[in-house]
Amino acid sequence: MSKILLLSVFLCCTAMVVRGQEDFTVKGDSLQRTPARTDTAQYVNLGKVAARKAALRSAMIPGWGQIGNGLTVYRGIKVSAIYVGGTLLAMSYMQNNRNYKEFLSEIQYREANNGQSPRGSRFSEYPTSGLITAKDVYRRNREVVLFSFVALYAVNIIEAYVDARLKYFDVGDNMAIKISPSMINSNVRYGYNSFSPALKIGFRL
Repeated sequence: MSKILLLSVFLCCTAMVVRGQEDFTVKGDSLQRTPARTDTAQYVNLGKVAARKAALRSAMIPGWGQIGNGLTVYRGIKVSAIYVGGTLLAMSYMQNNRNYKEFLSEIQYREANNGQSPRGSRFSEYPTSGLITAKDVYRRNREVVLFSFVALYAVNIIEAYVDARLKYFDVGDNMAIKISPSMINSNVRYGYNSFSPALKIGFRL
């Protein structure tokens, strides 16, 4: 009886001293937590970075992206072609714009003066219908030159971007091509196989 009483007192004292576990709270959804990265090194695509920089440079100053990729004879020719093309387009635009304005002013003067040309005009021998056709031709040529300017500007940016990407493109030292003679079984006639000579091309990457 004394043992049971002593055990009961011990269990009551133990129950009073022992405390439950502390509350554990998780902020947010525990399923959305991602494990920490073991490798902190990040891969940087140098070709992509250089291509973006070259495209931005060519967008600001045409030809700057090509020069930024490394000045060589080939890139120097491309930059020269860009500026020669731009100069020719500018000269063509100015000429077509000048002719367009001359024909337009002649037509407007005739409309205001009952078909009469101004004194000393070099278009006095031409009919009004021909002047209208010429005016439309020069206006169309002027618009074509403007579109050509935009196309040349876009090609300049795209070419600088592609050139920068190819500069960092590594094909490796193991790439090779092998050309060897071979035979092709063309057809089977009367139980005999006919072969034709051919060349076999193999690529090793």
